[in-house]
Amino acid sequence: MIMKRNATAVWQGSIKEGSGKLTTQSTTLSDTQYSFNSRFAEGVGTNPEELIAAAHAGCFTMKLSANLAEAGFTATKLETKCEINLDPSKGEIVESHLTLTASVPDLTQEKFDQLVADAEKNCPISKLLNTTITVDATLA
Repeated sequence: MIMKRNATAVWQGSIKEGSGKLTTQSTTLSDTQYSFNSRFAEGVGTNPEELIAAAHAGCFTMKLSANLAEAGFTATKLETKCEINLDPSKGEIVESHLTLTASVPDLTQEKFDQLVADAEKNCPISKLLNTTITVDATLA
């Protein structure tokens, strides 16, 4: 069965002076503001790169949790920060960098590295992104 999720963007005005609102199917985002300033400066609101970072961090972390479960481990805590790097001169995302701190009882470093590498390559958002993806992973 194919799962479908959606979000809606509404934009009014020019690129620099205009603004938009984003709403997700779940309404977790509901008329959430975004603008040129929230994307390229320090304006109030969200931006596409921040949302991609949240999606990639969440997806990678869930995939790693699934990998751990398949290998017979349960994490005490997985914390992932994702930094999306946008090159405005190219108009493209040039990297997604994941920083993971994991607490998993009885897991060896070798097995941890293997499970992290699989999650990096195989979470659905990693597969979607056409950019360099890197991970710094620490097993605490």
